[in-house]
Amino acid sequence: MKLTLSRFAVLLLLTISLISSAQENLVGGGCDGCELMYIDMPSNISPVSYSPAWNSGNQKLLITGKILQNDGVTPANNVLVYYWQTDENGDYKNKSGLNKKAIRHGYIRGWVKSDVDGNYSIYTIKPKAYRNKSQPAHIHLSVKEPNITDEYYVDKLVFNYDPLLTTAERKKAKNRGGSGLLRTMVSEDMIIAEHNIILGLNIPNYPVDDTSIQLGLMIGENFPSITPYHAWGPDKGTKTCPVCKYGRHFGIMYFVNNIQSQKIKDWLLELEKQSKIRGRFLKVYLIYANETNYSFDKRKKELEDLGKELKLKEIALTFVPSFNDKPSDVYLTKIDPIATNTNITIIVFKNRSIIGKFLNLEAVQENFVKINQLLNENQGKYSLLPIDTRKN
Repeated sequence: MKLTLSRFAVLLLLTISLISSAQENLVGGGCDGCELMYIDMPSNISPVSYSPAWNSGNQKLLITGKILQNDGVTPANNVLVYYWQTDENGDYKNKSGLNKKAIRHGYIRGWVKSDVDGNYSIYTIKPKAYRNKSQPAHIHLSVKEPNITDEYYVDKLVFNYDPLLTTAERKKAKNRGGSGLLRTMVSEDMIIAEHNIILGLNIPNYPVDDTSIQLGLMIGENFPSITPYHAWGPDKGTKTCPVCKYGRHFGIMYFVNNIQSQKIKDWLLELEKQSKIRGRFLKVYLIYANETNYSFDKRKKELEDLGKELKLKEIALTFVPSFNDKPSDVYLTKIDPIATNTNITIIVFKNRSIIGKFLNLEAVQENFVKINQLLNENQGKYSLLPIDTRKN
């Protein structure tokens, strides 16, 4: 006997299908728990928030930075960020007076709204990992933009020296809104982390009207660990990872497929000058890749000759066989080897996070000033603080 579905079952399947389809079309693809951001949300929200745990006597934490539009540069005003986290025991702790609908998030929750310059600050405590140690300690963030109907979540904030933040855990990160990896600094009894949020970055269904050429990783993403060969400079003769050794402050990666043009030489001379001025706060790397008649010894000599010609002392002149090279992991930079035949890519990062990306900049004073201004604007008032290396 042939079985048929009842009308109720058909309607139920149709409803489930429609709900699933609607969720797929949401900006962010849906957000489990983000709806709780509206529970007991204050009517007036400032760019500065003190969580209910701030005066609890536990390890104080300041998270501060900017909320930026999708280009990673333009400040975004009036953007709401909701945060929730565990307490000093790894629990989403309930408290008397907490709305029953919000118990799932615990009492350590709050809201900030970016100012006209995109600034925001959250004063809270450092969370602990869940009691079962299933995840590293973290803080959840969800975002609501004034001109987008749907709220969405961005990468949860995690701490660089957390022993539970394994390589496998790091690889799970989606870089939604930028990397959520925090590198904390110490200031008396408080630890501080600078963290920018890039609206729409790696967010499904985000409305972006951008027809510009995209080469390499996006602003807000972490620059990967790569190991080019250093033919000239402080680490000459090694395969030192730039961000592993020098990634705390500023770095400039200058990707080229030839080294003979005067344009490239002029850029190197300007960046050498900036390196001398900024000292340990700036490291510059030329990364040269050209598969045509590739020879390790030939490439090494080419860069040695260039270093001697320009009398470079600060800049690292490095090379890889190609921009798709896997042994050096340079392929992780996503530099397009075809496009780079006619274009030069300059990537600027701070604390490993990419803060600027430029394509085919001419070696003229106007562009030298542009790079210098980018470094000045992102210097930050906490750059001189010591790094917090304590495990969570």
